[in-house]
Amino acid sequence: MGLISFVIPCYRSRETIGSVVEGIRKKMEEMREYEYEIILVNDCSPDDTFEVIKALALGDSRITAIDFARNFGQHSALMAGLRQSEGDIVVCLDDDGQTPPEEADKLVHALENGADVAYARYSSKKHSPFRNFGSYANDRMTRFMLGKPKELYISSYFAAKRFVVNDMIRYENSYPYVIGLVLRSTRNIVNVDVNHRKREVGESGYTLKKLLGLWMNGFTAFSVKPLRIATVIGVIAALAGFIYGIVIIIQHFVLPDRVVGFASLAAILVFFGGMIMIMLGLLGEYVGRIYISMNNSPQYVIRSIVKKEDGGD
Repeated sequence: MGLISFVIPCYRSRETIGSVVEGIRKKMEEMREYEYEIILVNDCSPDDTFEVIKALALGDSRITAIDFARNFGQHSALMAGLRQSEGDIVVCLDDDGQTPPEEADKLVHALENGADVAYARYSSKKHSPFRNFGSYANDRMTRFMLGKPKELYISSYFAAKRFVVNDMIRYENSYPYVIGLVLRSTRNIVNVDVNHRKREVGESGYTLKKLLGLWMNGFTAFSVKPLRIATVIGVIAALAGFIYGIVIIIQHFVLPDRVVGFASLAAILVFFGGMIMIMLGLLGEYVGRIYISMNNSPQYVIRSIVKKEDGGD
């Protein structure tokens, strides 16, 4: 009999996490060939989410509640849950009920049929327009930067085999990016069609700041393409400047009475100055992240872990 670990990052989910856990319980009553555990990671939610998941953990020995000392982000919460998990299969899902736990068996069956990782794919998403735009932009970024196959749909609802999880948790740097870790481990990844629910309670914590931070992690942690792009742009700019200089010299001799426009010169200076600053900023981002990683900045800090068998922490 195998073990399935359910990993759920929690943030502002005091009103929804209970129904998500209950959905897992009902589904696992049908999947009697598996034992299961549920790992709930509170990403320093400002409400009393941890009190809710703590009560769930103290009432069921199969549930573990983890509390972060501060907010580290969804991907760090996933990494903490993955490290705590012991299952042969690990299923990651959201805390808001939009990723239906009742359909986890579809992801598990895909792994039983030979896939290493299975991602849920939604025919109709119930996210907000901003969230859908962020998912679209993130998909484009992972395709270009990380080499994600065009036909592969990435979502926050996925299942992975133990060997993939073991490779993912070897990553100890400060900026984890889960899809980058998955693609680094295997390309035997499939999609499974599941339903996507409308959010019934509260609002998504998905913000522009978090979206930009997620993209930056993908840019700098798992790809050097931005640096290569900056090099190509620099070469093109230098070549264009050289050609423009030749044109000015020719004009000076051919049209000696013509006055070179100051406005065009200023525009060129501003343009290339801006490009240089962008490239320096990009390079500084890489160097800064290397510096932070060398100082052993943690992916997360756990304040407490609550389990029923020891009566809490």
